[in-house]
Amino acid sequence: MSSAPEIQALAEAPGYHARRTLPLRVEAMRQLRRRRTLLMGGVLAALPFILIIAFAIGGTPGGEGGGGGGSRINLMDVATESAANFAATCLFVSAGFLLVVPVALFCGDTVASEASWSSLRYLLAAPVPRARLLWSKLVVALGFSLAAMVLLPVVALAAGAAAYGWGPLKLPTGGALSTSDTVPRLALVVAFVFVSQLVTAGLAFWLSTKTDAPLGAVGGAVGLTIVGNVLDAVTALGSWREFLPAHWQFAWADALQPDLEWGGMAKGAAVSVTYALILFALAFRGFSRKDIVS
Repeated sequence: MSSAPEIQALAEAPGYHARRTLPLRVEAMRQLRRRRTLLMGGVLAALPFILIIAFAIGGTPGGEGGGGGGSRINLMDVATESAANFAATCLFVSAGFLLVVPVALFCGDTVASEASWSSLRYLLAAPVPRARLLWSKLVVALGFSLAAMVLLPVVALAAGAAAYGWGPLKLPTGGALSTSDTVPRLALVVAFVFVSQLVTAGLAFWLSTKTDAPLGAVGGAVGLTIVGNVLDAVTALGSWREFLPAHWQFAWADALQPDLEWGGMAKGAAVSVTYALILFALAFRGFSRKDIVS
């Protein structure tokens, strides 16, 4: 589909421009209207309210009813201190797995679903150049992934402000961040979580170009991400774990310090981006040579 000679011939046709095919706004609207997008947004928006109900039933975290204890302060212990603490706790409990799911879903379902619907060949016959099709789908998928990660803390801040009030961010290590520093630090946390999930995005997107089964691409990306978490727990690997993206997934905790520390986040971002670029390159290279029959 859409062979080079055909595209070159059409390029000479009046009004045809490859860069105008499959505009981002069109692809974004197609993805936004899908049921799985609305369902994923609903799950993420509901999580803060579920936690508020859990805290109301179980008692104050770290207190007599919360089952916490000890002198060591952690995010769960201070979850109800303010809206900022509540938002940070929501990110903490979801960063390890829940936020992996929308990234794998948006990036793994995007190309494979077209193949499963037998509409991929018709898109290429439009003709949409293969690189253009992948680029549009990748940008939109990453955009929706970022939106999912922004949605959670935004809803958590609003719900937390109503339930616990607005105030400084009490740090797990002691002390607190001023109210003016709270939102920038949380924004930095979200940015790092997004960058750390680029590996999952790259893996899901690559698998999406290799299979006609969307669940295979999504499930494969989630499964291999879980395997990475398991390997990171194997302390016998020693320093080799530093080459695993999962090893740095909670490096954003360095942003919740009185003096911002960049070391762990910089290393984690470098590892994640390196793997992601390789996987994205494999996806584009393989799809450019793939025989599209569905």
